[in-house]
Amino acid sequence: MALEDISVLTAPSSDQLTGNATAVLHEVAEMLVALAERGESGIIDLGGMPLSSADKDWLTARLGRGEIEMSLDLDGASEVRETAFHGVWWLVHRNEKGVLTGEFIEVNRVPGLVPAHPDDIREAAEKLGFLINDL
Repeated sequence: MALEDISVLTAPSSDQLTGNATAVLHEVAEMLVALAERGESGIIDLGGMPLSSADKDWLTARLGRGEIEMSLDLDGASEVRETAFHGVWWLVHRNEKGVLTGEFIEVNRVPGLVPAHPDDIREAAEKLGFLINDL
């Protein structure tokens, strides 16, 4: 076999649309119907998808920005942003050094990352009780 007999495939550059963002948008639409009709939530791991930077930009532009944005400090900075479509959230997680560790689209009434854990609520109630008792 000669060198010219070896087929070579090139990957699209990061500034080209691959068409994968369209598939993600369709999946988000199906998940939003499931949330509206059956109360089912879902999440898409964007890091596990073959999306170019152009795909992410295209998806960001199509989903738009909503009214709610939250910043969380969970072993690094996390950003939760509502899109222009109620119930569709864009989540970005970074470690302590600011390196991207996860990026997701979550379809849910409230992102699963946000609600307080029951143990934390019990601890908060206890702390507030001690504060009141010290007044």
